Amino acid sequence: MIQPIHYSEKQFIIINDISHSLFYFFDFDMRSSQVNMEFEHFHPYYEIHVLLSPNAIHFLEGVPYPIENHDFVLLPPPMLHKSCYPENEPSKRLIINFMFPENGFGFQDAFQELLVPFNQKVPIYRFPEKQLGVLTDLINQIVSLAFQGQSDAPFATRELSGTQELVLHSLFIRFLYCLTLFQDSNTYEKKQVNDKITERIYSVSNYIHTHYHEALTLEGLARESYMSPYYLSHQFKRITGYTITQYIHLVRVRNCQFLLTNTQNKITDIAMECGFVSFSQFNRVFRKFCGESPSEYRKNHAGEHQAEKAEKAGKNASLFTPPLSTNTRSYFVALAIRKVWSKLV
Repeated sequence: MIQPIHYSEKQFIIINDISHSLFYFFDFDMRSSQVNMEFEHFHPYYEIHVLLSPNAIHFLEGVPYPIENHDFVLLPPPMLHKSCYPENEPSKRLIINFMFPENGFGFQDAFQELLVPFNQKVPIYRFPEKQLGVLTDLINQIVSLAFQGQSDAPFATRELSGTQELVLHSLFIRFLYCLTLFQDSNTYEKKQVNDKITERIYSVSNYIHTHYHEALTLEGLARESYMSPYYLSHQFKRITGYTITQYIHLVRVRNCQFLLTNTQNKITDIAMECGFVSFSQFNRVFRKFCGESPSEYRKNHAGEHQAEKAEKAGKNASLFTPPLSTNTRSYFVALAIRKVWSKLV
């Protein structure tokens, strides 16, 4: 019998900030259906979502995937995703955010290989008991290292440094190595949806995610999905909660946000790259959904040192991810404090 991942509410483990180009943030927390996200979001770093409750739904690029206890969802940047948790009891989960230096500590090819499981078409993994036991044991070793054997202490934040930081990094690299080693043992299969209309609509939403940079119209999507425009429009709104136009705009805006905060590309080029037909349309749609102009969004979210980091051409860049826009340690420490404080009050 496997040893489950040790869980204590609102435990956080933090290593480093963006100046080191190596960081980790382990977040043990609960989520309820009341805080389900309205629309998918992205991160400029890697994320691992481990469900520690019976079931939930994880959306990847517009497609819902049912997940179960101890399933691993691997999220590369900038994949759009969101979690939807069931009603009744809040669901426990572990989130691991991480980023590595661009040079991979001199082992760039090896680090690329470790990240291969993140780049699969459906990066969700469900392992047999033997392989799962190895992975959960490694995570438990990381928790035990951080909390010095007091892994059952809730509402606790640990910032590691020195040799502890090195040992955690070593354990996590071994964890990624085992994930890569075990990927052919993955038993996850997406369950067939009994409602064929729902399945067809989510195929349309996924098509939007993968073709947002092209000219998309209701008529064209209807032809692609073999439905009438009226029927597609009605069913799409019923199932997703959005009109076709709203959904297309949201996917494009999300991708624009990523490029605005993580590249130095011209705003006009970003607009065209993400499928907007004119800059005036882009400005209007972006302001509608974000409450500010694209240039204001870049200024407010990219950070004052973004241009400097770009000019350094990778000196402090992250491996396979664009540079983060904020001081990572400060951000995650503040996040941990807010979560604990919200629980206490």
